[in-house]
Amino acid sequence: MAGHAETAPTVAVRLDYVDAPGAIPEIVAHVAAAGGTLRTLSTVRRWRDDSAGPMVEVEVEVEGLSESRVTGILGDLPSIRGCRMTQALDKIFGKRLIVIGGGAQIAQAVLGAVSEADRHNLRGEKISVDTIPLVGEENLAAAVRAVADLDRARALLLAGSIMGGDITRAVQELQAVGIPVISLNMVGSVVDVADLVVTDPVQAGTMAVMGIADTATFDFARQKGRRY
Repeated sequence: MAGHAETAPTVAVRLDYVDAPGAIPEIVAHVAAAGGTLRTLSTVRRWRDDSAGPMVEVEVEVEGLSESRVTGILGDLPSIRGCRMTQALDKIFGKRLIVIGGGAQIAQAVLGAVSEADRHNLRGEKISVDTIPLVGEENLAAAVRAVADLDRARALLLAGSIMGGDITRAVQELQAVGIPVISLNMVGSVVDVADLVVTDPVQAGTMAVMGIADTATFDFARQKGRRY
C-alpha cells in the first residue's frame, strides 16, 4: 500500500504585504524563478494600515531554497512590508494522526494515540494527534474526505460505533491518495474497507501512531485487512 511520500525540508517565512489581487501570483512567480517551490500558504491575519491600506500576514513554506535566498527574493518585492523567518510546521508538530468519531470511543482512542506518540516523540519523533467528535453520516463523510487536504496528515483513525454508506466511499477515496485508515471494530461497512480493524480503542490509537512513526517497526501494509 502506498503511503504519503515524505516531504523534502522546507523553510518557512512570515510575510506582511499589501492586499492586492496580484500579490500572491507575484510571490509564487519569484519563488519559482529562483528555483524554489511554494508548498504551503496560510493566512494568519488581515488588518488595515493607515498609509498602505488593506494588509495581510501570511505564512509560506518554500522547498528548494535556503532561508537567506527566500528572504532575499521576497523581502525586496514592492508589495511586501515585512519579511521574517519562522519555523516550518513539520519541524514543530511533525506528522499528524487524525482521529474522527464520537463518544467514549474517540476519547479512549486519543488516549492510546497520545500515550504512544509521547514514547516516540521522546526519541526524536514529532507526531501530533488531532481529533474532532462528530455525529451523522454527512458530517463524518465530509470530515474523512477533508483529511486528504490536511497538511502533514499521515493516517486516519475512525473511532465510533456505526459507520457505513458515504463514509465508506470517503474512506476508499482517502486510501486512493495514500492515507491509511484504521477503524474500530464497529457496525457498518467501513470495517470491510479499512486497512486495519482494532476492537480496543486504546490499542487502536496506539497502533495508529506506531504505523506512522519512523522509530517503530509496525507496517500498515503488512497489517492490511487484519482484525484484532
